[in-house]
Amino acid sequence: MKQHTTNYTNTFIEVAEDYPVSKSRIPPEKNEKTLARLQYEKLIKNPYQYSSDDIIFECYAIKNGISENEKQQEREKFFSKGQPCLRCSPLAKKYGFGIHHNGEEKVALIPVESTEYQTLLNNASTAKTKAMRSKRK
Repeated sequence: MKQHTTNYTNTFIEVAEDYPVSKSRIPPEKNEKTLARLQYEKLIKNPYQYSSDDIIFECYAIKNGISENEKQQEREKFFSKGQPCLRCSPLAKKYGFGIHHNGEEKVALIPVESTEYQTLLNNASTAKTKAMRSKRK
């Protein structure tokens, strides 16, 4: 079975063009954790420990109650079809975080107001792509 991936190598996902402010915000806590909150908690505590595929599938597994025993089989099934990458993440679209994929395809959140964000923007050896817009033009 062909496996698709959402991983990038040495790429920086910039905040969306239509991100309205110049400072990042932590996704709010709600009764049931939102996708943004799940991704935020995983990435903020563990920079460069997970790939995009790891984050996307883990959040899917949590939201869908997939047990540890089922995870490997469900992950193969999940990635047998193309999945939206972190360019679609609410963290980059609504909450002001860039997402950096390093040379090993591991990811970290980068607040838009940080010096690290500017450094990555100005680094010619890092590929750049923008997060998806929240609204159509």
